[in-house]
Amino acid sequence: MNLNSSHKSFLPKDAFSGFSNWWQNHLPSPSYGGWVLLGIALSFFGAATNTMAGWLYVLSGTSLALAGLNIFISSQTVKKLKIKRLPIEPISAGDELLIELTVTNPTKSGRNFVEIVDHLPFPLSKPVHSSIESLAPEETKKITYYANAQIRGIYHWHSLDIKSAAPIGLFYARKRRNVEARAIVYPQILPLKQCPLIDHIGNEQTQQQQSEKLYQNATEGVTKAIRQYRYGDPPRLIHWRSSARFGELQVRELETITGGQEVIICLDNSQSWNQELFEKAVIATASLYFYCSRQQLDVKLWTPKTNTIKGNHVVLEALAAIQPMEKKEDVQIPPEPLVWLSNNLSSLSSLPQGSRWIFFPENDDISGEQNISTSGLSYQSNMNLENLLQKTLRL
Repeated sequence: MNLNSSHKSFLPKDAFSGFSNWWQNHLPSPSYGGWVLLGIALSFFGAATNTMAGWLYVLSGTSLALAGLNIFISSQTVKKLKIKRLPIEPISAGDELLIELTVTNPTKSGRNFVEIVDHLPFPLSKPVHSSIESLAPEETKKITYYANAQIRGIYHWHSLDIKSAAPIGLFYARKRRNVEARAIVYPQILPLKQCPLIDHIGNEQTQQQQSEKLYQNATEGVTKAIRQYRYGDPPRLIHWRSSARFGELQVRELETITGGQEVIICLDNSQSWNQELFEKAVIATASLYFYCSRQQLDVKLWTPKTNTIKGNHVVLEALAAIQPMEKKEDVQIPPEPLVWLSNNLSSLSSLPQGSRWIFFPENDDISGEQNISTSGLSYQSNMNLENLLQKTLRL
């Protein structure tokens, strides 16, 4: 697209929009009733100059006085109010973002009919309008509203308008405030119950597998507590003596023994990605990371931009902000066995020995029988990502 021609085509609209914003920020704008009142006042004034009737001057002056009173009060209302934004708690994609504002009237007189317009970024919501009927002197009120966040990301915005047409709604005054906002929307995390891609990484006899075997075979000495039987609990953990005493099945809760195996999850975002596939890859990365964390493995995240990082909040924030085509010079892949997520087929051949991978092809040219191999998985658009990650590898 020719940038110059595009700029010229939008220049009149931008100029008008800029003038409109300047007018609304400095001078009240008449409502429909305000235009009618001004028309009546001018009509009375014109008639009075022709007839020299005093009562017409009085009506004209009264109308203009009402307009002036509305302009003065509405302007003072939007100028004097103080507004503050409370910190926004991070959420996961698909949840509702809680946004809270506090509006304070620091003056000795009340303020009425105030409207707050918060200009949220488009992926979150359209501008949100909130109304306050009255604010007593030195009173503070909290405004709460929600935005449905469907797309992960780190959102910044600052535009917020205070509007008022007090006391009689003839003229609207607006004051734009810069109130910084930052909202973090984490990627969705799938509740994986198992993931052979992680369970089988590295050597088949890892410390983690050995400790799990000891844990599963233990019958004495590691019991932590007795609790009620839940669906899915292994029958070998049933404590028959306690079950007979309580009249219902009771099972033993065992101490968890772990081996501290290290796992590095790598998301290759140095290439160009199909946006939908990239979102799936980010979800898979977050899900694998937290699956490893629940298994008490020493898990880390690696991307070309961040290198190796760890920590739940650090990783989630990095995945919320990550985008395709991010890389630094002289990027080196960690030499340890990895879990590699990429859409670049050629990158799979250069992975360290013992690594696993999930391949996200741009087109579904891999048959269903080939989706599971001895070294990784391939995602197709008609697949359920959670089911794919929980499939058993044919080792």
